[in-house]
Amino acid sequence: MVSSTVLGVLVSGRGSNLQAILDAIREGKINAKIGVVISDKKDAFALQRVKGLGIATEVIERKDFATKRQFEEALVNTLCEHNVELVVLAGFMRLLGSDFISAYPGKIMNIHPALLPSFPGLNAQKQAIEYGVKMSGCTVHFVDEGMDSGPIILQQAVPVASSDTAETLAARILEVEHVLYPRAISLYCKGRLTLNGRQVVITDENVK
Repeated sequence: MVSSTVLGVLVSGRGSNLQAILDAIREGKINAKIGVVISDKKDAFALQRVKGLGIATEVIERKDFATKRQFEEALVNTLCEHNVELVVLAGFMRLLGSDFISAYPGKIMNIHPALLPSFPGLNAQKQAIEYGVKMSGCTVHFVDEGMDSGPIILQQAVPVASSDTAETLAARILEVEHVLYPRAISLYCKGRLTLNGRQVVITDENVK
């Protein structure tokens, strides 16, 4: 039997994508285990989601470090302590620097609530509504040093209704995120993702 991939999940907020990942692991859809959940906010609800599950949690706050580099070193050290193989950003609201990214090249995933490269950064759903697009969605991508600019793994479109607000669109996109993110992580854990420059090649693309 193929050994489980060890995930390190970074969170800042409510952790709904963390919950989707936990559910997918429990249902056997992802051959992985979560080695540690790290939050940069001590009151993040995401930490409550893993209580009683035997999963390690750590709170590492930026304010406790003189520099961003020291903060990121603490993140990397903690991930290493738990033998993390894939770093999963699940609502982690900080842009990671080159030191962190170089520690896990091609091994950091993020999900963004828009069809990148459109509407990167914060408030992507509001950006989509204000621009007047008829289609938005979400994107799972590997992380590079830019803002939501890394190689794209999976995308799924979500129609934008004329009656939509940023909040209603966000809610519908989030439902899709909860399916797409576990799928991307599963592909990684099966060894079916290969980085070729900016392209992410999926082996046996038609296989679920």
